[in-house]
Amino acid sequence: MINMNLKNLRNYHGYTQEDVAEYLKVSRQAVAKWEKGESMPDIENCMALANLYNVTIDNLVNFEDGGIGLNVPPKGKHFFCAVTVGERGQIVIPKKARDVFHIKPGQTVIVVGDEERGLAVVPETYINSFFNLSKLPLDD
Repeated sequence: MINMNLKNLRNYHGYTQEDVAEYLKVSRQAVAKWEKGESMPDIENCMALANLYNVTIDNLVNFEDGGIGLNVPPKGKHFFCAVTVGERGQIVIPKKARDVFHIKPGQTVIVVGDEERGLAVVPETYINSFFNLSKLPLDD
């Protein structure tokens, strides 16, 4: 997993293996071996790579796109999994997503949409901050 994540992130950011090697102060061959899965970066290099690409170390090492071609998400962003919509439009919110966003059984979530960007499921308690809504002072 890490080898594909390293290669995909490097390409996404437009870096060459030489660029990454120079940033980390390692050889280009070391970067090439990591990307081929022939060896693994040590923890210090993983930390530096996560910092370079603005991703978590966990996602750098463990992220799997579920076969749909997504890249490792930046820090604070999550890809939990792909879900299948049931006959009546129902979906199951993955446990990890419920845990991260503290969604409990019986809690209300809001489904919002943008015709250009798609749908989102937002916990009701986050809706104001999601839309960056705030109370404006009334003119006297």
